[in-house]
Amino acid sequence: EVQLVESGGGMVQPGGSLRLSCAASGFPFSTYDMRWVRQAPGKGPEWVSTIKAGGDTTSYADSVKGRFTISRDNAKNTLYLQMNSLKPEDTALYYCTTYYNRQTARGQGTQVTVSS
Repeated sequence: EVQLVESGGGMVQPGGSLRLSCAASGFPFSTYDMRWVRQAPGKGPEWVSTIKAGGDTTSYADSVKGRFTISRDNAKNTLYLQMNSLKPEDTALYYCTTYYNRQTARGQGTQVTVSS
């Protein structure tokens, strides 16, 4: 069974930083692309970033480019999202996802709130 467990969220002031983690199990993590997605209250899901299985190729939404960095440690089956220069509009539930066995798997998410 695929399990994705996010952690690292919290409340931070504008301009602050957070590092999110996603612990993966139940599938061969090192061979699958991974994504971060976020959903703000009252809005639909928004893709944030993708990292290829090998970790050498990444992509970002324009809204986070230059501020967020996605990475992975395939030895630890863990995905990360370093978020710097946070803005109030980054407030959302952040979750990691992958497409495995012809299904999209996602975790429960971790809440990020940016507020002064």
